[in-house]
Amino acid sequence: MSRVAAIQMTNQGSLQGNLQQAASLIEQAAEQGAKLLVLPEYFAYQGCRDLPAIARDEQDASGPARQFLAEQAKRHQVWIVGGTIPVAQSADQRAAAMCFVVDAHGSEVASYQKIHLFDVQVGDSQGRYCESDDYRHGSEPVVVDSPFGKLGLTVCYDLRFPELYCYLSARGADILLVPSAFTAATGEAHWQLLLRARAVENLCYVVGANLGDRFHEKRPTWGGSALVDPWGQVLAELDTGPGVVVADVDLAYLNKLRKNMPLHEHRRFDVVKTSS
Repeated sequence: MSRVAAIQMTNQGSLQGNLQQAASLIEQAAEQGAKLLVLPEYFAYQGCRDLPAIARDEQDASGPARQFLAEQAKRHQVWIVGGTIPVAQSADQRAAAMCFVVDAHGSEVASYQKIHLFDVQVGDSQGRYCESDDYRHGSEPVVVDSPFGKLGLTVCYDLRFPELYCYLSARGADILLVPSAFTAATGEAHWQLLLRARAVENLCYVVGANLGDRFHEKRPTWGGSALVDPWGQVLAELDTGPGVVVADVDLAYLNKLRKNMPLHEHRRFDVVKTSS
């Protein structure tokens, strides 16, 4: 068994404030025995402006947020999945929303660029969200080998696209990771529902680490960070505000479920027809 943690954060308005909160919560998770920690989307730069400058600063592993992840992982001897960090792209003025996986030695062992960007109208104080104004779409799904099982990397709005999770599970993912900044409006309606659905339909553990600033004046986020088992049971969850949720991942249990209900073998993509 391996202990995993979803870390929930609130907007501190500055890189220093955000990283101070993250460091405190990482320490709490490590003290509870977690060895795989997932931070929310925008964990370092929520509330910060001047995205182009931030993205240039994070262009390589010496960037402040990327260095922070390496130092924290090495200090606590844990793996950390770093939500998202804006990274400049030479071919485009827009940044890439990158999720970095850092091992217990402080090395970046994998990265994932968010595929689905949040371009929607939401009935909250923000109203319109258009991530593609500032970010470019990723195109490559990522599964990472780890001591805890195979990790399927996704971010926030990806959660609404089951075909991505089907692809990840078909390539061996055991634990689906969902660092997020789900809005309060959409999160109340769909967050946990979608986490549980992705777990059940793929027979995977799901770790949802969300921003939890439900009453923020400008950009309220839902919170509700949760760990869900492959049978759709919520093992641990948190309401709003900063904190840590911790639970154990049991790959023997996962494999038993998959043996008894071999969903992956029963999928019939051959009957899906595309229009000509």
